[in-house]
Amino acid sequence: MLDSRHFIIRTLLADGLIKEPDVRRATERAVGSGGDVLDAMVALGIVTSRRLAIARAKICEYPFFDIGQFEIDIRNSRLIPRAVAERLVAFPLFMLGDVATVAMLDPLNLQAIDQLRQLLKCDVDPVIADAEQLRALIARAYSLAGADAGSSDGPASHAEAGMVTGQEPIVAAVNQIIHGAIEASASDVHINPDENDLLIRYRVDGSLLVVQGPQRAVHEGLVQRLKVLARLDLTQTRKPQDGKFRFTYRDQAVDVRLSVVPTIHGENVVMRLLRAGTQLGPIEGLGMPDVVARDYAQLVRRPHGMILVTGPTGSGKTTTLYTALAAINTPDRNIITIEDPVEIRLPMIRQVQVNHEIGLSFASTLRSVLRQDPDVVLVGEIRDQDTAKIAVQAALTGHLVFSTLHTNDAVGSIARLRDFGVPSFAINNALLCVVAQRLVRRLCTSCCTPELDSSLFDSLPPHLRSGSFKAPQGCAICKSTGYKGRVGVYEMLRVTRRVQAAIESEENRDVIQRIAAEQGMQPMLMDGLLKASRGLTSLAETARLRPISDEEPVPSLAQPAPTDQPGRIAA
Repeated sequence: MLDSRHFIIRTLLADGLIKEPDVRRATERAVGSGGDVLDAMVALGIVTSRRLAIARAKICEYPFFDIGQFEIDIRNSRLIPRAVAERLVAFPLFMLGDVATVAMLDPLNLQAIDQLRQLLKCDVDPVIADAEQLRALIARAYSLAGADAGSSDGPASHAEAGMVTGQEPIVAAVNQIIHGAIEASASDVHINPDENDLLIRYRVDGSLLVVQGPQRAVHEGLVQRLKVLARLDLTQTRKPQDGKFRFTYRDQAVDVRLSVVPTIHGENVVMRLLRAGTQLGPIEGLGMPDVVARDYAQLVRRPHGMILVTGPTGSGKTTTLYTALAAINTPDRNIITIEDPVEIRLPMIRQVQVNHEIGLSFASTLRSVLRQDPDVVLVGEIRDQDTAKIAVQAALTGHLVFSTLHTNDAVGSIARLRDFGVPSFAINNALLCVVAQRLVRRLCTSCCTPELDSSLFDSLPPHLRSGSFKAPQGCAICKSTGYKGRVGVYEMLRVTRRVQAAIESEENRDVIQRIAAEQGMQPMLMDGLLKASRGLTSLAETARLRPISDEEPVPSLAQPAPTDQPGRIAA
């Protein structure tokens, strides 16, 4: 077998990617640990495993294959034993006729190629892959495929202590499903049983994507394993159950909320992934329009009053609120939150998680929290009349209160508070502003193309038609969706004196909407169009922000919104 290490190091030196001191440092590390010098370079951060693979491909004159850009069929794991794949670090990617394309670390290993040829019973066409990606593919493929060979009721027969080793097939399959979701930055994992198939889907950027998973026969074993993790009743399969557990992957703690619901084809599972280590930036980094960001930053520093954020589930309301808390989180403020559940942990903030099973609701907890001498209170959601009235009363008695509502837009929150029995004078004196928001998918920068559909420009305001509009295309990086990541779109209703007068007069939402627009409120649709004109999202995504009813026109589309005016907190 030819040793290519020396040639790879020479190539990296010639390309200026490493220096001689780096080689000496890696060599000392390899000698001390008894490992490989190239592995030592990766461990020390001198060079990436991808760069090593490209250098190896260059000197061996074999093609480099980027595994991350393709969906590899994990059923190919049945073609060679796991022990062989792990020992040779090789995996069959494609079978075309009598030729197998096999990803390897070292295609110059002729003995390995000969062994693979005998196992696959066909010719082998080697390609070089990133070592980290290739080992991850082998682990995922054999873990999910190995679950098929295990007994579907295996996990229920083991003690819980024996199920955390990751060696049992079902345990390894569950771990790989959650690993894949974390790596894909998914917010939810769906395990959906059909009559003959098991569908595994990740919600990424708000859309459900189908991923490869184990066969239908292991569904019961997967559910049992998840129930063990969440400490649910293993014998109960006819009633919905909810639970939670913490999962650690690469030193990253992820809280998992588990929901199990019985269906005609078996128990349906949905897991919400909550990353405890979410990083919060400044208010200006939320992506709000400049005027909205400036007003929001001023209002969150008020000594008392109520600030509401509205939008559907998964629209980023918690991030918007916690960004504000992070901005005002100082030792001289006592900040307490009431949430269901606690999604983001911040230092110096007292965070309470509601528990309806023991009567710890939003309303009852809020009553107790107000006796804890708080300066700022965050109520996760106003769901009922009691919570609404107590929260408004707290804002009227010298506290700064943050909360969320489920309404379609900012103006709709006024009617929602009235539905909860909050009188108009209390709304006027307590409410500072309402921020409504949505998340739209961000265009993939690797494949987006100029928007050529002229029909989409017909309804645009004239001042936007010259923007740099882009359309989704689809590539391997974005999994052929055309989108990668999300960006927020916002509108803010400031409770100015004119708005207060309209609320006091019990005016309907259309009157309040018109007054707010006259005072500079820009609707979410306009913010979405402005972001589309800068190539951040597409017009197709923005179209989802249009009002559902034809009786709810967007008045500011006919002319530019007065975004250049200085933000006025009260007028």
